[in-house]
Amino acid sequence: MKPAKLNDATVSHPRTRWLQLLIGVLCMGLIANLQYSWTLFVRPMHDTMGWQEHSIQIAFSIFIIVETWLGPVEGMLVDRYGPRPVVAGGAVLIFIAWTMNAYASSLPVLYLAAVISGVGAGSVYGTCVGNALKWFPEKRGFASGLTATGFGVGAALTVIPIANAIKAHGYQAAFLTFAAILGGSILFLSLFLVRPSTHVGKKSAPRRFVETRHNFTTGQMLKTPVFWVMYVVFAAVSTGGLIATAQLGLIARDFGVAKVPMAILGTTIPLLTLTLSIDNLVNGLTRPLGGFLSDRLGRENVMFIIFLGLGGALLGLAQFGHTPIAFLICAPLIFLCWGETYAISSALAGDTFGSAHVTANAGALYTTKGVAALLVPLGSIIKEMTGDWTTVLVVCAAISMASALVSKLMLSPMRKTFIERGNLLDNPAEMKAGLDDGNPSPRPDVAH
Repeated sequence: MKPAKLNDATVSHPRTRWLQLLIGVLCMGLIANLQYSWTLFVRPMHDTMGWQEHSIQIAFSIFIIVETWLGPVEGMLVDRYGPRPVVAGGAVLIFIAWTMNAYASSLPVLYLAAVISGVGAGSVYGTCVGNALKWFPEKRGFASGLTATGFGVGAALTVIPIANAIKAHGYQAAFLTFAAILGGSILFLSLFLVRPSTHVGKKSAPRRFVETRHNFTTGQMLKTPVFWVMYVVFAAVSTGGLIATAQLGLIARDFGVAKVPMAILGTTIPLLTLTLSIDNLVNGLTRPLGGFLSDRLGRENVMFIIFLGLGGALLGLAQFGHTPIAFLICAPLIFLCWGETYAISSALAGDTFGSAHVTANAGALYTTKGVAALLVPLGSIIKEMTGDWTTVLVVCAAISMASALVSKLMLSPMRKTFIERGNLLDNPAEMKAGLDDGNPSPRPDVAH
């Protein structure tokens, strides 16, 4: 018998893959506040170091760009060496980065730390999603969605402790404390990560839609037209949704509803605070739900529904958002229809291009989040040109609805044809010829 490679699962007990999924969710929860708690540190750094707040926020932009754009490279490492060393390395980088933040005496050092934390967070994020896709090939949408949920739930559980630590001991002590907590916990959990054998889950896969029997490398995937249609769709939806969600506080203030008192559970809180709490809740819940539905109904069918829903919610906010109740309804609906985008995109990558290189391939699609982050300032530009947020929301709605139509009428038949033609090609020479003319052409390592 051939010996198992490092990080390969040597057993196929059903509990093993659920344990792997749980570890992935926990790791995602631990990296969440590299992104979500950053805003808590900005004002204390400004007060202590005298740096301008917008200069401090550049570090956040650097973090997001590095986290997303290096995803394919980190994914290739996972596909080659397994999840354990990549997540362990990410944990060490996170510890180093937040320690640097604590001692940073200049903005360049802060920016370097942002690069390092971006690499660390991307290593953990991409690995956990990719590992979930490999362990659950018949439930890719649900597995990737549940893993991504950890990113939102983790923020909810750790934001308050971080805020309390900053208030009690200062931002530098908080960075040092949570550098050890986050980095150490992820390093410990990484020791239990393994990748599955190639047959895990496939015997019971209840597919109602077509998926490839081949494994594409990322380089091969990038040469296929269907990938670029997928890329444009997810970049467009992510941009429209991110513009709206990133500016939600400003929109609420300009609409005059941010401070409207809302009575709930015997207490009164501002409308914006209540809305953001509901937003975070639905943003977490929608990821496994959207992924689960896409497993049952088909990826593009669910994309069509949620992208239209996102467009409708954006139009509703533009038309009726000046009314408190309408704002309280429409804003969470935006998160409900947008939050599951990357759970579905990761599953779509596995369906279309196979499981062997799915971590790197899903990472390539995840870079659309980086594209969207770069385009978010367009929302502010449109607002300045038109004088209000209505036009911004209408444009975002139009983008989302157009993406829904492209998903259903163009991507769906194109991807089906691509996969069906590819599944008929078993000869390596035929596959190479197919790649040269833009048709399916996976590697000769066919998984039947």
